[in-house]
Amino acid sequence: MRNSLATLEAPLEHVRALIERATEAPSLATLASAAKLSPSHLQRAFRRRYGMSPAEYHRARRFGQFKSALRKGSAVADAVYDAGFGSGSRVYEHTNRLLGMTPASYRAGGAGAHIRYTTTSTPLGQLLVAATAKGICAVTLGASDEELQQRLADEFPKAPRERVDNGREEWLDAVIARIASELGWSDRAAPDMPPLDVAATAFQWRVWEALTRIPSGTTKSYGELAAELGKPGAARAIGQACGSNRLALIVPCHRIVREDGSAGGWRWGVERKRALLAQEEQRGASKAS
Repeated sequence: MRNSLATLEAPLEHVRALIERATEAPSLATLASAAKLSPSHLQRAFRRRYGMSPAEYHRARRFGQFKSALRKGSAVADAVYDAGFGSGSRVYEHTNRLLGMTPASYRAGGAGAHIRYTTTSTPLGQLLVAATAKGICAVTLGASDEELQQRLADEFPKAPRERVDNGREEWLDAVIARIASELGWSDRAAPDMPPLDVAATAFQWRVWEALTRIPSGTTKSYGELAAELGKPGAARAIGQACGSNRLALIVPCHRIVREDGSAGGWRWGVERKRALLAQEEQRGASKAS
């Protein structure tokens, strides 16, 4: 494998340089031809080397330029075009996944948000889901509503917070329904995931996205996930990214375990983590039988 990766180093760097210079994302076929590799081989090798596909790398690069322009005070419209996007709509297609908040909210540091939230009982304790006008900003577990409400107040001390219940908030209800469906607490089909309004670094988003690809009923170690992202020495950073996750059960950081297979810690309690992993494993076994 080492010789293979060493052999691919030059063509992969050539492909990366082509992407860096491109205004529009080059097609996989074009990049594969330049690297003298098959498209599928290039896709696998590029992801192993850089932790993302060529198309994802191109989007991440442009969003990096976009975020830098916003931090420097550029107007959103100017930042859109300076980063090479053809229109604002193309930015918003990927904003929630790659930026974590809408551009105006990011530029303002997330200030001035009005937060709506609700709580519900689950087999793992009380669940709180909160949203701004832009998207879901928190999904947390706790022993009581009071604990969860205090945690929300501590995290967003300057934001007005309003409790809404009885099906009055579509996004909050959708998150609860999705969690219940995916964890087997409900037979109803999972609704689409609402947009997100969670600020995070590019590395944190990469880790969280990788976590969502771990199938229910299975686990990976910090080291395994670090290697998958092309960062074999970043197990500690993976742990920090998991610890900063604000979206319990939506971003399944409970599926990350220690190198020896033990559960390790979890932001919402190791006993809940063990119970959740056992439940997912049992559900997976039932489906397989």
